[in-house]
Amino acid sequence: MSGASRKTFPGRPPGAGQSAGRGPPWMSLGTPAEKSMSFWPSARRLLRRLRPQRLRMACVVALSVASVAFSVAGPILIGRATNIIFSGVIGKQLAPGTTKRQAVAAERAAGRIHLAEMFARMHLVPGAGIDFKALAITLLEVLALYLASATFLWAQGYLLNDVVQAVVRRLRSEVEEKIHRLPLRYFDHQPRGELLSRVTNDIGNLSQSLQQSLSQLLTALLTLVGVVSMMIVISPLLALIALVTIPLALLLTRLIAHRSQRHFVAQWKHTGDLNAKIEEAFTGHELVKVFGRQPEVARDFDAKNDELFTASFAAQFISSLIMPAVMFVGSLNYVLVAVIGGLRVATGGMTLGAVQAFIQYSRSFNRPLTQVASMAGTMQSGVASAERVFDLLDEHEQTSEPEAPARPVALQGRVEFQHVSFRYEADKPLIEDLSLTAEPGHTVAIVGPTGAGKTTLVNLILRFYELDGGRITLDGVDIATMRRDDLRSRIGMVLQDAWLFHGTIRDNIRYGRPDATDEEILEAARATFVDRFVRSLPDGYDTVIDEDSGNVSAGQRQLITIARAFLTRPALLILDEATSSVDTRTEALVQHAMAALRSNRTSFVIAHRLSTIRDADLILVMRDGRIVEQGAHGALLQRQGAYYDLYSAQFGGAEAEDEDEQRLADGGSPLQSAAGA
Repeated sequence: MSGASRKTFPGRPPGAGQSAGRGPPWMSLGTPAEKSMSFWPSARRLLRRLRPQRLRMACVVALSVASVAFSVAGPILIGRATNIIFSGVIGKQLAPGTTKRQAVAAERAAGRIHLAEMFARMHLVPGAGIDFKALAITLLEVLALYLASATFLWAQGYLLNDVVQAVVRRLRSEVEEKIHRLPLRYFDHQPRGELLSRVTNDIGNLSQSLQQSLSQLLTALLTLVGVVSMMIVISPLLALIALVTIPLALLLTRLIAHRSQRHFVAQWKHTGDLNAKIEEAFTGHELVKVFGRQPEVARDFDAKNDELFTASFAAQFISSLIMPAVMFVGSLNYVLVAVIGGLRVATGGMTLGAVQAFIQYSRSFNRPLTQVASMAGTMQSGVASAERVFDLLDEHEQTSEPEAPARPVALQGRVEFQHVSFRYEADKPLIEDLSLTAEPGHTVAIVGPTGAGKTTLVNLILRFYELDGGRITLDGVDIATMRRDDLRSRIGMVLQDAWLFHGTIRDNIRYGRPDATDEEILEAARATFVDRFVRSLPDGYDTVIDEDSGNVSAGQRQLITIARAFLTRPALLILDEATSSVDTRTEALVQHAMAALRSNRTSFVIAHRLSTIRDADLILVMRDGRIVEQGAHGALLQRQGAYYDLYSAQFGGAEAEDEDEQRLADGGSPLQSAAGA
């Protein structure tokens, strides 16, 4: 199997090289526990991503200020309306024709000092009753204020949504670009389900958290500033009482949030692990059923699901304690303000409307604190997802491209390994001091037992991995000095595992060369015998390949990938067991197509069927990362070494059967032959 398509299952040790066996899909246990950043550094890093949108964020802040300003002014006008009603009710009970001063003096003379002080603070017109015109004007002003506040808040939400989605879109692009810059080693160690969870679930959760948190936090903070200012203006004493409860609310929020943060990190880690487990089991569901391992898969799934349940429950439950705690503190604040405010009205220290407005501000003061408390869980969940995305963005990338890349002057296809050394793990040597030369136009076959380093060898030519020592040259140019895309554009590769994407057969073939014409596609299909089975399909070349390529056979998928490589007509060709999925008759036909494709091209052929590489110009026999034998087919058989042993293992039994059949035809028996032997 090609190193480019190797998959590391959770049961496989990280970094396992070609020598490590591919783990079955029921093997369990996810990725190692991740190192978690603290909340505030991650949150600051996330907020720094808003810098490119600072102009629009300034507009968001301005709209929020306007919305909060209009909203905060409302209780003052409502307090004025309350005073109009209360003054009218009291004034109606006073004797008409008297003045406010006379009414206050009469109350003082009667010994009702507190009532006199209350009258003194009111706008009284004895005998007049409620001024409904002034009340209507005041209520219309309140309506206008709240309509303006709602309009500005809507505009703020619209613009903020645009800002957040722009940031998240850019983050997705960075993740996509990062994935293309990551070395193949990273994907060897990372389950695909876990990686997909970071790209989809975590970024989606981050988007939702930003959208909810930024709007509410901004509005809450501005509301706090505006409300506190108005409270101080109305009554410094009551404001001081109300503000005393803030440290208590913040302390409770901090204590609870600190405990829940680690559970949110665990929640999204276990989400990624569970996705990896599901993706693994679904990909290998046929193998799971063949070996009857459904119970083990179910147990592994249940274990991961239980871990996710435990972490999610703990995160949500602990974070949900913040809001009740803050609401309790707010209720204490409300009781204190109501009692002391009532006493102040009774003693004439404040008007009823002022107390009513202050109580509104007190409730408005508690509301932002409650909002922040309720958003604590959302913020922590978003930051936990941000950490996982940042971990991906912080991964080490493949070596940068050379500033002045080299290119072969005349591409002939001469490949030379000069004392090449490579290992997947630092303490596990694989290829040591390997030297070989592939002459232009020659076919080099690579054979050997599993784990010998065959696929690793061709992966090094493609620069999927960087060398630990030595160098590889293409027509005398060190491939490390070439751009990767320039190098790979000269190489065609057909993998053992046929990869097709969701699209038509024509599009899958054209993937090798997007600018190819339909005539060129048809030529490649005919040369590789794709055309003969495509003609039998109802939609022909417009047949859409399913997501799992289930509507074509494994051999047909392989033929399509061969046609794709044929279309590119590369200078250097790599075939990694390219005919392993086709039948014997088709293989013979494809071998002829491959012979035409390899004409005048240097080809590296990885083969397990030794019958397919008899005509190779050079056969390399590898074992433990070393070339133990090399030469042509006939010469290697005469040497009776490692290649002879491999060949005998494949064809020795067949030759013995042929001898037995011949003896039967001559009147003997296999048993007699065996006895004679």
